[in-house]
Amino acid sequence: MRAQAVVVRNVADGARLEAVEVDPPGPGEVLVRLAASGICGSDLHVLHGRSVIDAFPMVLGHEGAGVVEEVGEGVSGVAVGDHVVLALYGPCGGCDQCRTGRFVLCDGTARVAAIGGRMADGSTRLRLADGSTLFPMVGIGSLAELAVLRADQVVSVDPAIPLDVICLAGCGVTTGLGSVFNVAQGARIAGAGPIVAVDTNPRKLDLARRLGATHAVDPTNDGGVVAAVQRVVPRGVDVAFEVVGIPALVAEAFVATRAGGRCVMVGSPPAGEPIPVDGRALFGERRLLGTTGGSNVPARDIPRIARLYSEGQLDLDTLVSARRPLADFSSSIAETERGEVARSVVVMA
Repeated sequence: MRAQAVVVRNVADGARLEAVEVDPPGPGEVLVRLAASGICGSDLHVLHGRSVIDAFPMVLGHEGAGVVEEVGEGVSGVAVGDHVVLALYGPCGGCDQCRTGRFVLCDGTARVAAIGGRMADGSTRLRLADGSTLFPMVGIGSLAELAVLRADQVVSVDPAIPLDVICLAGCGVTTGLGSVFNVAQGARIAGAGPIVAVDTNPRKLDLARRLGATHAVDPTNDGGVVAAVQRVVPRGVDVAFEVVGIPALVAEAFVATRAGGRCVMVGSPPAGEPIPVDGRALFGERRLLGTTGGSNVPARDIPRIARLYSEGQLDLDTLVSARRPLADFSSSIAETERGEVARSVVVMA
């Protein structure tokens, strides 16, 4: 089958829309016709050469939703016609980590291979027009009309939920919500307060207020992150979330916690860069933690997000600042780069 996809052949040449060949799904796999895909910071990391995911040429995108068009042999969890969210990963269920219930730490062959854009046997279901191998980003490649994934990486959702909204549950929303009850909106649902949003972008601060932050501060106008937070919570916050991936900012968030508090690093810092933590802060029994995708288990957390949205407890619509057709994907990337949007969503039709 032939489909249009956003392909990154290498960092220097950037991304462009190309016709690609898509093979039918194999055993345990599904073919999904994409409806929408959000543009995530991790996509930008790939484009700028800051990502450890570097299996090129690559179909970009990993935050998608669509409709199952075909299922491979042995697939029983989803069926043709199901509306699905493409999960950032799918635990294998058989490795030591999965057998002990630590699904987010799955290190099974299939999960590890998917990170590099491959199926468990090392193959892919995508090819460039000249027949050469093409890799889907983290086994997904959602900036495309079609995608073939392991069935473990798709989660069925209520067809009444718009796919161009619930696609955000593939990465960004599960990461944010999972990092809190498992920033601002998830903390509100969990019953936290006060909730302090810190950003240098006034658009993002306005959005944070709308989605649940009780305070929104710009550290450049308030003496830095720690001072800005402590003006609201003098003893420091119980939990701080760093969501950008800047080592120095992780260190500031850590110091902004109270004695006995926790700092959760949600963002993805460049490989090999140390976090300059002030060792004296450790005497207050503060803890620095990491999380992968909000420590979410897709089969558990994506349905929870869909339910919260359907019940009106979770406002996903406000997060979609713009919608662009696939042919104009570059505008979505550009407005994301400029920090003009919460999420720009590419729609396939």
